[in-house]
Amino acid sequence: MSKKLTIAFVADYFADEIPGGGEVNNDELIKLLSADHTVLKVKSRNLDPAAIENGLVDFYIISNFLELSYQSYTYLTERASYIIYEHDHKYVRNRNPAQYENYEVPQSEIVNLQFYKNAKAILCQSTFHADIVRKNLGLDTIKSLGGNLWSSDSLELMSSLASQEKLDMCAIMQTDNWHKNTIGAVRYCKIKNLPHALIPPCDYHDFLSRLATYRRLVFFPQTPETLSRIAVEARMMGMAVVTNQNVGATKEPWFHLKGEELIEVMRNKREEIPQIVMEIING
Repeated sequence: MSKKLTIAFVADYFADEIPGGGEVNNDELIKLLSADHTVLKVKSRNLDPAAIENGLVDFYIISNFLELSYQSYTYLTERASYIIYEHDHKYVRNRNPAQYENYEVPQSEIVNLQFYKNAKAILCQSTFHADIVRKNLGLDTIKSLGGNLWSSDSLELMSSLASQEKLDMCAIMQTDNWHKNTIGAVRYCKIKNLPHALIPPCDYHDFLSRLATYRRLVFFPQTPETLSRIAVEARMMGMAVVTNQNVGATKEPWFHLKGEELIEVMRNKREEIPQIVMEIING
């Protein structure tokens, strides 16, 4: 049996503050790793350089890190063992490679390069995500996880919702987040004369229950979705997905599956992803 480690999971925010897809995914990974190891949740802005220097933590998993102090950032880069658990594109100055042809970012717009070079691995959410990161950083430590993590409760809820009768309408996520492009989805439905409904922000499980009442999801993000949890959730609940080239999940070999078949794939990710993380840490 491997040694019990102390792992610091570093992020700008956690799901109790911002229940976004990345934060929810992070919290699930923390719970799964905590079964065998001590995992500390550390906000980026609170990371203590002394802890790095004194070796109080065996390994760091770095998620969103925009609020790291310069001193902590430097200490991590030079003295710590860490993985970057990438949720977007923080090596790009504006975090949006989609504004460049073929997602190829000019070298003048690449940032944090040494931080990425010194990571033991850069874990990406999909093959699409990993390919974009690799194209711009050229590192051989970039790896696709090919999926996300959902709690057992959420997977069971989606399993129960997959078989329910659905309205012949399109669902659109209502959000002010410009890159999710609610306006574009509404415009598409109006042009195609498709009946549609907006689902406003609400409790996560309530959101899933509302989403599952419709036959299809319309979603046209304006920046690369490293995976797109909502697209995967729609498929797990038996829905069709109308989207564009910016959704990483659509390139995965399992995306043609739906309902219980896809839910089983994501159940297996609950074992696969923590195993990949620990193999890298112990390697």
